[in-house]
Amino acid sequence: MNTINFQTFVNSFQNRLEPPVRQHLKNVYATLMMTCVSASAGVYVDMFTRFQAGFLSAIVGAGLMLMLIATPDNGKNTNLRLGYLLGFGLTSGMSMGPLLEYVSVVDPSIIITALLGTTLVFVCFSAAAMLAERGSWLFLGGTLMTLFTSMSLMTLVNLFMQSHFLYQAHLYLVLMLMCGFVLFDTQLIIEKRRMGSKDFVQHALELFIDFIGMFRRLVIILTQKVGTKPPSQA
Repeated sequence: MNTINFQTFVNSFQNRLEPPVRQHLKNVYATLMMTCVSASAGVYVDMFTRFQAGFLSAIVGAGLMLMLIATPDNGKNTNLRLGYLLGFGLTSGMSMGPLLEYVSVVDPSIIITALLGTTLVFVCFSAAAMLAERGSWLFLGGTLMTLFTSMSLMTLVNLFMQSHFLYQAHLYLVLMLMCGFVLFDTQLIIEKRRMGSKDFVQHALELFIDFIGMFRRLVIILTQKVGTKPPSQA
C-alpha cells in the first residue's frame, strides 16, 4: 500500500511538472541545500571560534544579498552569484549564532526539534504547491506583501511600546506568513521557469529566506515553551 501511494505521488508530480521545470527545481533545491550547509558553517564559526562578527555579519549578509539581486543572470556569472548566495548563507548563520548559543544552554534538543519541524513544514508546503492546480496559490502574493508590510510596521511600533502581546502576535503571525511565502514562492518559481527563467540561484535565495525565517521563529517559540525568553527578538 505504501509503495502504491508513493508511486501515485511520483506520477502526480511528473504529470503536473514538465521535464525542464523538474530539472530546474532540482537545481534550485540542490542550491538551497548548499546554502543551508553554508549557514550551518556560519553558526559553527560564531559559536565555536573566536571570530564573532555579531551585528556586522547581518550587515555584510544584507550587502551580499543586494549584490546578488543587482547582478542579473547572464549564463556566465553563475559561480559569482552562487558565491554571493553562499556568503549570504554563511553570514545568516553567523547572525543566528548568539540565539542558538543561548538556546543550546537552555536545551540543545530545541535546535534539533526546530530544524526537523521547519524541514517538515517546508517540504509539506512545497509539495502542496507543486501538486496544486497551476497558479492556484499565486493569488496570495498581494495578501502576503500586505501582511509583510503590516508586520514590519508592528515591529516598528513595538520598539516604542515594548508590548509583550504585540511581540507574541508578531512572532506567530510571521511564522504563518513564512509558510504562506513557501506556497507562493514555490509556484512563482515554477511559473517563472515556464516563462523561460533559469535563474536557480535567485530562486534558491527566495526559498532560503523563507526557510531560515521559519526556523528562527520556531526556535524562539519552542524556547519560550520551556519557560525562558531568548535574548534575540523575532
